Amino acid sequence: MRNSILLLGLIAALFVSSLAQNTDDASTVAIKRVIVDQQAAWNRQDLERFMAGYWNSPELTFFSGARESKGWQAALDRYKKNYQSPGHEMGKLEFANLRIQMLGPDSAFVRGEFHLTMSDGKTPHGLFTLVFRKFPDGWKIVHDHSSGE
Repeated sequence: MRNSILLLGLIAALFVSSLAQNTDDASTVAIKRVIVDQQAAWNRQDLERFMAGYWNSPELTFFSGARESKGWQAALDRYKKNYQSPGHEMGKLEFANLRIQMLGPDSAFVRGEFHLTMSDGKTPHGLFTLVFRKFPDGWKIVHDHSSGE
């Protein structure tokens, strides 16, 4: 009897672990989809669609270099100024070496690299860390810390 209870407990634990793994896998796929969609939008020079991956809130935070910008609109304005204003270009974006770590069922930590290829041959690149949260309308970036050369 005792062995049966232990066996049932073990089976239940494996089942719960399997469910958690499947949830993590689905979340990881959904988060990767956000990042892939952002890359495609950037390469179409569609900043508004690129920004769809970010939480549209005044609480969104973005760290770059020694600067912090707060809010979705501030992030969009910064991207427009640095990549779409006269004398600037967006280039071709590629994300690489993505590592997604689930922090819970509704949050994740993502690390990776960005590489831009500009028409003049320059290749700005760098590292980023993102914090994602799951909202009713899907996974969104709530914090972005990027540094580059």
